[in-house]
Order: sequence, then C-alpha cells, then structure tokens
Amino acid sequence: MTEKNQYTAGTNTESIGSGSKPNPSAADDGAWQRNVIEKLATAALSEQKTARRWGTFFKSLTFGYLLILLLMLFGVFGGDKKSFEAHTALIEINGVIQAGGDVTADAVISSLKDAYDNKGTKGIILRVNSPGGSPVQAGIINDEIRRQKKLHPAIPVYAVVEDICASGGYYIAAAADKIYVDKASIVGSIGVLMDGYGFTEAMKKVGVERRLMTAGENKAMLDPFSPVNPHHQELAQAMLNEIHEQFKTVVRQGRGARLKETPETFSGLFWSGEQSIKLGLADGMGSAEYVAREVIKQEDIVDFTYQDDFASRIAKRIGASASAVIGEVLSKQLVDSGQIRLR
Repeated sequence: MTEKNQYTAGTNTESIGSGSKPNPSAADDGAWQRNVIEKLATAALSEQKTARRWGTFFKSLTFGYLLILLLMLFGVFGGDKKSFEAHTALIEINGVIQAGGDVTADAVISSLKDAYDNKGTKGIILRVNSPGGSPVQAGIINDEIRRQKKLHPAIPVYAVVEDICASGGYYIAAAADKIYVDKASIVGSIGVLMDGYGFTEAMKKVGVERRLMTAGENKAMLDPFSPVNPHHQELAQAMLNEIHEQFKTVVRQGRGARLKETPETFSGLFWSGEQSIKLGLADGMGSAEYVAREVIKQEDIVDFTYQDDFASRIAKRIGASASAVIGEVLSKQLVDSGQIRLR
C-alpha cells in the first residue's frame, strides 16, 4: 500500500510538473497576434503621416496659387521699368485730375522722372483719357513737362488721346510736342467752371431759417444756404476769368502757330478728333502703338505710370465703408459746392 501511494504520488508529481511547462502552440499564437496588431498600427500611423504631408502640400500649393492671383489682381507684377534697352515710355493720364484722385501731379511727376532718368527712353507718350479736373494739378503737370523738355531736348513728348481729352486733360496735353487723336476722340472744352447749389427756396418752403455768423464780410462767399450776393458773384467771376486766361496762355504757348484760333476756340466747346486737327488743337491721328512705331521709331513700350504701393491699392479697391462714402458725397455737394474745375 505504501508503494502504491508512492507511485500515485509520483504520478501526480509528474503530472503537475508537466503541466507547469509553457504550451509552445499557445505562445506562438499570442506573439503572432501582437505582431499583426503592431504592423497594422504602424501602417495606420504611416498612412496618417503621409496624408497629413500631402494635405499640407496641397494647402500650400493652393495658398501660393491664390497669393499669385491676388498679387496679379493688384498689379504687383507690372512691367519692368528698369530695362535700359531702347524703348518708348508710356505714362497714363487716365481719369479725373485732382489731388488724391485718379490723376495727381505728384504721381505724374514721379512717372516723368522715372521715364527721363531711364537710359533706354527714346520718347515719351502721354496717353490721355480725362474729362479734366483741378486747374492747379493740371498746371503743375504742364509746368513739369515743359521743364523736363528743356532738360532733355533729345527726348520728344507726345500726347495720344483716346476717348476724351477735355479741359484739364487738354491743359496737360498742350505741353506735348505733338498731339495725336482718334477721329472720334473728344477734344477741347477750354474753359473754367464753378458750380454749386442754392437751397434758399427749399428752405422757405419747409420753414428753415439760416443763421450764419462770420468774421469777415466775404467769409460766407458762395454759401449755398444764403441768397446770391451780387458782389460775391462778381468776385467769383473775376477769379474764373483769370484762371481762364491762364488756361488760354498755356494753350497758345503749347500750340503756337499751329492753333487756328476762332471766337469759339476758348468758349468751352469741344470737338471730334478729326475736327480738332483742322482747328490746330491736334496734329494728326494715331494710337500709342502707332506713335511708338512710326514716330518715335521704338516699337517696344514700357509703362512708367506711377503705381501705388500694395497696401494703398488694397485700400483703394476695397474702399471705405458705405457711411463714409455717403458722408463724402454729401460734404462735396454741400460744403465744397464752390470747387473750381476745368471741365
């Protein structure tokens, strides 16, 4: 019995001992599963990183494309003004002539300086598309053109009219050596005006009383809310006549013997380009390309028109708020109703 028990105990010990050893098949299955999970996780992370990299690339590409479009929209990529190869310089006189407006004396003078300073400039074209504007701004530009012509007698200046060259626009063009037009261009309007509004009758109808106090008897001259003062009207007319005489002098100096002066020449009338040639207000027909190719003999045209900096262009294109625009319009109508214009 003792031997049997010992045998049994030995058997049990052997069984227990054999059960404590690891199962090779189960261990291999666990390692394989872990390896698969690790590979799947690694592949997923790698795929996410690749997707992020491509996403960043395409976002950068899109941003760069939009940036280039934006810069092109605001004209950052303009023509090369530093080319010293022989060329014809172009300066645009496009829009109303006034301080802070489409055409300013500062901008045109800067353009003229750049064009004259460039060693490749063989001639300058002023391409005019303007209904007029400030006699002061137009006069400053006219004076500068004449001054630069004396300093650079070998570089001719030609004005080329497109749609309209009236009043202040013609004030500028008169300084050119020759003026070229299209047969249907509008040329002339050599006169001066001062316009405004009178609200006295409207104020009577709505029962509004004007209460105005001044120090200086002429301080309220041309006040739109007061009746017309004959003395003030006389003073204003004398000033307009003086500016008109200045305008006529500039035209006579610029055109010389070519001008076929008649009683209507300085009356404020305007004519077609074809008729302006007959009157001596212009010299011939031709576009900017024609003048560059056939007159200056330099077909390559380089634009020297002054451009605002990038921030200024954004501000101009976006504009002010609607309230500011409305306020500006009202102030111009009511406060600056006596502004003098060459139009």
